Amino acid sequence: MKKRLTAHFEGRVQGVGFRLNACRTAAGYEVTGTVRNLDDGRVELVAEGEEAELQAFLEGIAESPLGNYVRAREEAWEEPGTPAFKSFRIVD
Repeated sequence: MKKRLTAHFEGRVQGVGFRLNACRTAAGYEVTGTVRNLDDGRVELVAEGEEAELQAFLEGIAESPLGNYVRAREEAWEEPGTPAFKSFRIVD
């Protein structure tokens, strides 16, 4: 079943290549979405895909070398509605 995931990552996640790493990790999964830095120092990831694929994507990020920079992660899951994304990319 398709889902939309919004995840906020806290820790040393800005200025270390976290967004680029998320994009590279996304390439290995059937997910679309965006990743961006927030003014409060967190990184926001919004992704759509099958729930199992999104869970595997999150695990891929956690298991990557930059996963060690994450101190906390908040997740919100919802129905995707109309597909909002065609690819996975970094936005400002």
